[in-house]
Order: sequence, then C-alpha cells, then structure tokens
Amino acid sequence: MTITEILTKATKEKASDVFLIANLPVSFKIDGTIVPQGEERLKPEDTYQLVEDIYSLVNHKSFEYFLEAGDDDFSFSLSGVGRFRINVYRQRNTLAAVIRTVFFSLPDPEKLGIPAEVMNAHKLGKGLVLVTGMAGCGKSTTLACIVDAINKSRSCHIITLEDPVEFIHRHNRSIVSQREIHSDTESYASALRAALRQSPDVILLGEMRDFETTNIAMTAAETGQLVLSSLHTLGAAKTIDRIIDVYPPDQQQQVRLQLSMVLEAVISQQLLPSADGGLVPAFEVMRMNPAIRNMIREGRIHQIDTAIYAGRKEGMIAMDVSVTQLREKGIISEETAALYASNAK
Repeated sequence: MTITEILTKATKEKASDVFLIANLPVSFKIDGTIVPQGEERLKPEDTYQLVEDIYSLVNHKSFEYFLEAGDDDFSFSLSGVGRFRINVYRQRNTLAAVIRTVFFSLPDPEKLGIPAEVMNAHKLGKGLVLVTGMAGCGKSTTLACIVDAINKSRSCHIITLEDPVEFIHRHNRSIVSQREIHSDTESYASALRAALRQSPDVILLGEMRDFETTNIAMTAAETGQLVLSSLHTLGAAKTIDRIIDVYPPDQQQQVRLQLSMVLEAVISQQLLPSADGGLVPAFEVMRMNPAIRNMIREGRIHQIDTAIYAGRKEGMIAMDVSVTQLREKGIISEETAALYASNAK
C-alpha cells in the first residue's frame, strides 16, 4: 500500500497509531491493541520509501535533514483523510515511523467521557492549569477540548505553542493563533517570550519540558494570563513536586510561594481498558482552595491527596473515586479497577 492508502485505512478503522517498522507488517493500534495489517513484512527498502513519501507530502520539512539528524517530529494534513502527527527515526540501520492520527473535527468531550469538573477549567480567567498523565493518555485531546470551549464562549486571543500542532482551531468568538515549534518558531522558550508581547489572554503551552520553559510559564500565569500546559506525571502531588524539583534548591521555597499563588487546577488522567474492549479515561481533578495553597506554600505536599478527597463539593475528584465510579457503572472490570487505582483495597 502507498502511504496515502495506509493513512486512509487507518482513519477508517479508527486507529490511534500507525507503525511502519522494517521486518514487521504495517500495524495499527486500535483501542490500545496493536493489530498487524496482513502478514507481509516490510523490507528496509519499503520503510525507506514510505518515509520518503511522507516527506513528499510535507512542504516545510526536509528528508535530507532527517537522514542527517536520525529522527524528526512534525504534523501534516491529508486532504479528505485527516491530520497526522509523525515521528520518524532510525532503528537497526533502517528507517521507521510512528504516526498518530488526529481527526479534522475537534473532539466532543461528552462522547470522550470528559466530566464537567474537567471542562470547568475553561471558565478560569487567569493562572496555571496543568493536564498531566503518561504518554498517549489523551492530554492533548483534553487540552484541545478546553481550548475549544474557551473559543466558543469568550472573546479573547488564544495562542497555542505546540510541537507539533495537532488539532486545528478555527476562529470562533476568539482569535486563535497556532504556532508550531521548529516550524513557526525556534523553541518553546522563545515562542513563550514572544507570546507575552502578542496581547494573549490564553496561552496553551504544549509541554513544560525544562527549567526555562517552566519559569516563563509561571511568570506568564503571574502576569494575568490563563496558561494551559501538560506534564508527564500522574497525580497532583507528584506534579507539584516535579515543578519544584526543576528549580535549584536555593530557589525552591520561593517557587512554592509562587506556585501556591498562580496554580489554579491540576487535572490528571489515565486511559483504562473498558469491559467492551475499548478505552475509557479516568480523571483526578484538584482545584485550588486556601487549604491546598497553604500545603504547597509550607511543603506539605503529601497532604494534598486527602484534601482532594475532601473537596468533592468544590469540584474536585480523586483518581480512585473516578476509577470506582467506572467500576460501579460496569464500564471497567474489577480487575482493571484494582490495577489502575492508587489504593487497590
């Protein structure tokens, strides 16, 4: 199959990922399971040709650059088919690619099982909101839903900084400027600095990757913008610890104070296998209140989980409560609930 035929088939079968790897058949990931497409294995020359064909579809990327660098990451749209995020790389002296499918239409949070407690983040006017979880758990999708809700409900300027751009947001009540790292701008840090001079009301920062990006994001949240971003952590307490640990020891107390003032919410999520063979999200939502701000300021991070359990009336959800609700509705099995819960008992 040509690369266009492979991607067309992947979108029709609702595959989340496509794997093009030598000595394996073309494979799709469907509902968390890798499904080979036939028995014919790709030869090294096949993967080389498919990767080269991908670059022929993308105007802003160089195949020669990839051959020198050894890996590359970008996105592109295929008319009438969908949008794709692609990582190409070398392995065992052959070329390979993993392609994430992103559909043209923006996701519907209700159909995805994203609760109102998560979507309420779009009502915040300023501060820092973090969506966290392991790779591939749907953080980008949740952030896209929140941005779309802001776009539909408020008149403001939204700037997204992504690597690469996944979901395309059309101008609605808001103006949406979407910038792709390495294509539209040099780095997250430089784009974030520039964004502060572009009259933003909302900034979506794809990922807080390092000290410099984290520091600028915190400053942006302090100056009155709503900053949305993601981290590869699970749980509010671990997320707060991760941010503080990015800073040198002599700055950590100051960061605790700063974070206690600018942080507004931490949304953690994981994807669980459902009883019908699909995937379903479970969420933890921490919203800031005076007690949690004090815990962060005083370094009593270990007490945050208890505060989340006690904060149900304030729009908070503990991860184990979310998992238990899925089990009680019969959406996931008891074994799955025990496996993904923080406390299996």
